[in-house]
Amino acid sequence: MPRILGVDIPANKKLEFSLRYIYGVGPTRAKQVLAESGYDANRRAGELSEEEINKLASIITEKQFIVEGDLRREVIGNVKRLSAIRSYRGLRHMRGLPVRGQRTSTNARTRKGARKTIGAVRKK
Repeated sequence: MPRILGVDIPANKKLEFSLRYIYGVGPTRAKQVLAESGYDANRRAGELSEEEINKLASIITEKQFIVEGDLRREVIGNVKRLSAIRSYRGLRHMRGLPVRGQRTSTNARTRKGARKTIGAVRKK
């Protein structure tokens, strides 16, 4: 399993898709990195030599993409900042409710968790 920037990427997948396992590298950035490196996107990640892996890592760092730990820290910092200034979005994050205007009377189960029964009446 090749390791790029501290992340194990799957060896059996095509390069274009295996690069996406790096947090902060999505479809567009993966294509940009492959275009600059000149490697075939259909090649498997396991076929790369150590030099080729190092070249991919250096391209990602040269382009100054914020990835992995730095990006996670930045995102967590942004959420903490919203919570600290008590903005609407920050309050929604704190309460574990949808942040981007979705309805909550129905749905929103991913954010709200499993249903809690309130005031259930037992029938005799």
